[in-house]
Amino acid sequence: MGVLKDLEQVIGRAGAERSLVKPGHYRRVMCLESGSRQNASRREALRQADLPSQAASGQAASGQAAEAEIRSENILCLGDNLKLMKGLLEGTEAAEGGRSLRGKIQMIYIDPPFFSKSDYDAVLSVQGKNIRHKAYQDRWKAGMYGYLRQLTARLLCMKDLLAEDGLIFLHLDWHAVHYAKVIMDEIFGEKNFVNEIIWTYKSGGSTKKRFARKHDNILVYGKSGKYKFRALQEKSYNRGLKPYRFKGVEEFEDEIGWYTMVNMKDVWAIDMVGRTSGERTGYATQKPEQLIRRIMQCSTEEGDLVADFFCGSGTLPRVALETGRRFIACDAEELAVESTLGRLHEEMEEMGEDAPSLSVLSESKPGWESEGKLPPFDCEVEVTEGERTLLEDPPIQIRILSVKERRLGSRMDQGDAGFVRKMSRKDPLALVRSWSIDFQFDGTVFRPGVMAVRKGGGLETVFRLRQLPENSRIMMRVTDVLGHVVYRDLTKQIRQATGMPVKKEQMDV
Repeated sequence: MGVLKDLEQVIGRAGAERSLVKPGHYRRVMCLESGSRQNASRREALRQADLPSQAASGQAASGQAAEAEIRSENILCLGDNLKLMKGLLEGTEAAEGGRSLRGKIQMIYIDPPFFSKSDYDAVLSVQGKNIRHKAYQDRWKAGMYGYLRQLTARLLCMKDLLAEDGLIFLHLDWHAVHYAKVIMDEIFGEKNFVNEIIWTYKSGGSTKKRFARKHDNILVYGKSGKYKFRALQEKSYNRGLKPYRFKGVEEFEDEIGWYTMVNMKDVWAIDMVGRTSGERTGYATQKPEQLIRRIMQCSTEEGDLVADFFCGSGTLPRVALETGRRFIACDAEELAVESTLGRLHEEMEEMGEDAPSLSVLSESKPGWESEGKLPPFDCEVEVTEGERTLLEDPPIQIRILSVKERRLGSRMDQGDAGFVRKMSRKDPLALVRSWSIDFQFDGTVFRPGVMAVRKGGGLETVFRLRQLPENSRIMMRVTDVLGHVVYRDLTKQIRQATGMPVKKEQMDV
């Protein structure tokens, strides 16, 4: 293959590729906020943060206020991660109010394709049946050379984004980790190698031709020798499981036997996400929260900025949100981003008023600007009024009735596609992942006032409110289990059904 022989050429061409790639034009298309953040001053700060970084000096004060607001904001991005990173380095993205994030990210974890030469599916549950939908492809026309070149271009950007005392975790397996180790030595320096973590797990599948391959490799590097690291501890059972009674050594006993606490070793036995696990999304190659939580605990503190530029099903942003870290997450697949968004919404609901805001960025035009483009599915909505009383205006009821797929695409086999069509006729809402409504849509950013996400097979299909905001545009967003997104303007339908302008603060959702 001669990959190592051509290592200098791999890195040289990757560097050239990085230089040629222009920063992507990403824009904020959606923003999730807790109730306490949905106010006029917050909206104004967010709008100011969207201004170009070359704003006139007269706008400096408002720009600084916007940056202060944005620092508590998390970013989920749909698009090419290389273009995103170029933008973060040059300060052209909405994150951090348009400032460069060079040297600002405390920890980067990436779980890129492994060069497995395989296709990976997401297992989606529709009416109790598992159907398979292609999640991503791990095949490379230029072979290992092409795979390493694209990975190297991204690692070069990540080094520039990483803080001087930060750590980067590169998660691979036997297919390419030995090549990646040499490249990481070149980019970050051999002296900045910290660990090779072996994540060992149980899973199905074995062969009589070799030992079962039941571990992944996680390469850990610092940007410098001054990296931030917190040694974690684990149990070390005594020989014979009996107490040593050494002087000055603290010992403990559990149901297994006697043990001491020692610094954690570099072999981690953590179960994969099982079929019955509560955190399972069905997305291909999903990593367990326990694994990411351990990485985050040893390398970051609350409030630190972390990033995952191959976020898949969203385990890192989910754990970051739970543990009080700020995050930037990116993926090129709609299904991955929508899966991540659902997990984050669930966690934000549990956090309530303390939840930080979440912005969704996209490289492509949002659905409400895609005039003339046929949507992937049609959705039907019913708007009705309840009975009027002497004391109150009639409640308004918005019910989603059906979703009909226009095209299932080439990512599903014919058998599953036929089942999906059959189930859609039986249950018109079987394919809905989530739906939400922005009652004061400004034509720029979708900010849902209400949002329902399918959970445990169930989906809230009705939103009830007492009154509507006066003179506002009302936009609905619907996503299906395949990751498709459709926006629909409900303003005319709702006004015709109610015939009454109303105030947002009187909504009773």
